[in-house]
Amino acid sequence: MTHIELFGFAAAILTSLSFFPQALLILRTGETAGISLVMYSMLTTGKVCWLTYGLLVTSWPLICANVVTLSLASLILTMTARGRLSKRSQTHPATA
Repeated sequence: MTHIELFGFAAAILTSLSFFPQALLILRTGETAGISLVMYSMLTTGKVCWLTYGLLVTSWPLICANVVTLSLASLILTMTARGRLSKRSQTHPATA
């Protein structure tokens, strides 16, 4: 492994781990009011693209970073969407 690859892995670890505090907070509290659905939708889509690119060029730092970040961003996006849908159904109950 070259110094350049090690640098890439260091960047991958730092950026991927930056999502853990937000994901843990949401899992613990269930609070997603301050999370932007549009931003996390765009981020998740971008991570899919970066992961695909990493696979195509066989870049392990890109692959590893984007698998972790995509998983965490998807979790945050899913929890946020569920929270919004739940609030919407409570505010506007279905009529029979």
